[in-house]
Amino acid sequence: MKYLFLALAIISEVVGSSFLNASQQFTKPIPAIVTVVAYGLCFYFLSIALKTIPLGMAYAIWGGLGIILTAIVSVVIFRHSLDLPAVLGIMLIVAGVVVLNVFSKSMSH
Repeated sequence: MKYLFLALAIISEVVGSSFLNASQQFTKPIPAIVTVVAYGLCFYFLSIALKTIPLGMAYAIWGGLGIILTAIVSVVIFRHSLDLPAVLGIMLIVAGVVVLNVFSKSMSH
């Protein structure tokens, strides 16, 4: 259940970031409203997840998956392109999240 709230936080953050781009610097009201609501939900769900998941682990997963999913949305929906350094950087972030979760003794599961 704890990872469900973290997943909802990640999804809400990706929605918020996507609509932030669509709001065109908050000049379009509907995307701007969706952005604010999505970020509010994001931090609400993250706060619930932090009751049972250590901050470092939750933030690593939230940040890492948020970056990956936002990059995918950027490519698929907004037709932005990712060059090789961007892809390599994202892969390094994923590797970092895996190392933290699988091998780190400082992250209590």
